[in-house]
Amino acid sequence: MRNGLLAVLMLIGIAPCQVFSAERIIVEALFTGKAMVRVDGVRRLLKRNQPSPEGLLLISATSKEAVIELDGERRVYPLGGHITTRFSTPEHLTAKVWRDQAGAYATVGTINGLTVNFLVDTGATAVAMHANQAKRLGISYRIEGKPIYVNTANGTTPAYEVTLDRVQVGDITLRRIRGFVIDSIGPGRVLLGMSFLKRVKMENRGEVLLLERKF
Repeated sequence: MRNGLLAVLMLIGIAPCQVFSAERIIVEALFTGKAMVRVDGVRRLLKRNQPSPEGLLLISATSKEAVIELDGERRVYPLGGHITTRFSTPEHLTAKVWRDQAGAYATVGTINGLTVNFLVDTGATAVAMHANQAKRLGISYRIEGKPIYVNTANGTTPAYEVTLDRVQVGDITLRRIRGFVIDSIGPGRVLLGMSFLKRVKMENRGEVLLLERKF
């Protein structure tokens, strides 16, 4: 009996521990009892009390925020909220933008604190959006903006030049960013153009575009 107990204790001592790892978690969509998240570039649909392969456990979710547990620690994530788990305070302010199924670099970020879907476009001179997106973000472009014309795939188009108070991607938040509002209804994604990108360092690593804020 004693030898059997010793054998069990030895087995427990050498059994491998399962260690979960997730460096970045971004909340892309929220539902009652469910949350769509991107974990280090991989999209996961979390359901209550069903751990993901990375060890994420959804405790609760509403249309505004989710409570997620990782390694025994619970945190509150708002829609569009993100967190880097490796460092409590990053040494460098960075963002990882992953390729989507179409091969483009796309990510979730915020403009003036509200969630948007960004499409990285180095050919766009500014952060560009259509009128329906601007209205959702509360941008009074016809009152505060400057009428201009911009070149698009459909030719020269009327637009308004505006100043975006705050644009955030990953850990990077930049203020007073030049933006364009095209005065028509268009796709839901906002072009993350050079008025933002020229203020960060960009490193193309194939499947991921690494952005780092310039100090």
